[in-house]
Amino acid sequence: MTGSANVENIELKETEAKGSAMEPETNIYSADEANVEGKIIQTDEVFGVVHEDGPNYRNVGWLGTSVLMMKAQIGLGVLAIPSVLHTLGLIPGLICLLSVSAIITYGDYIVGTFKTNHPDVYGIDDVGRMLFGGRIGREFIAVSFWLFMTCVAGSGLLSISIGLNAISSHGTCTAVFVAVATVVTFCLASIQTLGKISWLGWVGMTSIMAALLTLAIAVGVEDRPAAAPQVGPWDKDLVLFGNPNFTDAIAAISTLVLSFAGTPGFFPIVSEMRNPRLYNRAMLTCQATITIIYTTIGLVVYCYCGQYVASPALGSAGGLLKKVCYGLALPALFVTAMLYTHLPAKYLMVRFLRGSEHLSTNTPKHYVVWFTSVGICVLFSYVIASAIPVFSGLVGLIGALLGTLLCIQLMGGMWLYDNWMYRHTDKSWKYRSMLTWNIFMIILGTFLMVAGTYGSVVGIKESYTADGGTSAWSCADNSK
Repeated sequence: MTGSANVENIELKETEAKGSAMEPETNIYSADEANVEGKIIQTDEVFGVVHEDGPNYRNVGWLGTSVLMMKAQIGLGVLAIPSVLHTLGLIPGLICLLSVSAIITYGDYIVGTFKTNHPDVYGIDDVGRMLFGGRIGREFIAVSFWLFMTCVAGSGLLSISIGLNAISSHGTCTAVFVAVATVVTFCLASIQTLGKISWLGWVGMTSIMAALLTLAIAVGVEDRPAAAPQVGPWDKDLVLFGNPNFTDAIAAISTLVLSFAGTPGFFPIVSEMRNPRLYNRAMLTCQATITIIYTTIGLVVYCYCGQYVASPALGSAGGLLKKVCYGLALPALFVTAMLYTHLPAKYLMVRFLRGSEHLSTNTPKHYVVWFTSVGICVLFSYVIASAIPVFSGLVGLIGALLGTLLCIQLMGGMWLYDNWMYRHTDKSWKYRSMLTWNIFMIILGTFLMVAGTYGSVVGIKESYTADGGTSAWSCADNSK
């Protein structure tokens, strides 16, 4: 009788929570618990009833959330920022970096607000369903999200192969290094819950920070960067105001977008928080830290290397220190590839099993769907890393084609979805300003998507046709 009463109590709480879904104090922020037949269960708008003997998908603290967000942001973007500063010029580059940071931070804030208003939202595809009115919108955003995450994971695999080449002095075929990175990433990404892998976020952050600090010190104390002439005079050719052509400029800005484009992964991350009320604290901690790191490292590396800055930036150090930098960064690169494989795989699993007992119970079907989802994601990332082995071009293409859609346009659309109804009744200055700003975000994101994609494709094409350009599934050393 006690177990039956507790089950009824849970159902009553769920009904009450659904009736007040628009209020911030809904049960999405404190999961209901009850003792049913000796086992603790938890109810959630997304994962349903979670049994004690199953995976706990609501067990990430705000600090763990913040470090996962940081790792989602810092994995690849910081390695390309010094070259962006050289393309745009130091002053315009910093202005663009801070502007992109502010725009994306606002979008990240909208994620938390939208999740509060709609606690049943798990992934950004749910946003597509709501904004575009049905299945077509949902599937379009779902495909965009999945492609974005797996392509970023592909960039991670490519970065790992560059690091392994640098450390081993091109010890074997680059295609072999990409395959090794793929296998290790599959094993790491197969860990089921973010609560169990949040400690890897700390490992990744420590790793990348150690590598970046070593790089900053190395380029400061070395006589000249690796790409500079090793004998005779050399000129950094620091550019305060660049004069790039349109395609180079827009591709550089697209790279900055990707540097902050962890936003699509914030929805599933906040869904696994123990207390999503603390989302804004975690998000602001993440964004402030990342912006400071990007600005500091970008300035230091570019000012010491100038026109000879490498992309990824870790290659700017010469000789032994280049190997040391990549050695320190390898754990972070693996964590990036792992996280951007885990999140789209988790999306596939939730999509296939949502509403069934297999989602939150360790059944054979649960494991089959999970490992299959991870395998599909990492295999696609492997193909991307092998087919487009041009780091800067691949990063810019992903940022332009998919990053802008998922981090800028949709965020403006989410605000309009919740506030468009007040356009005739709210005449306040604040509302009119917010309305104008969010419409501008959609227009800006659309422009960056079209123009940035064009610029990135042109850059990749030029890399393929240039003398000594890298080819698909190549054995050539990609760390030079």
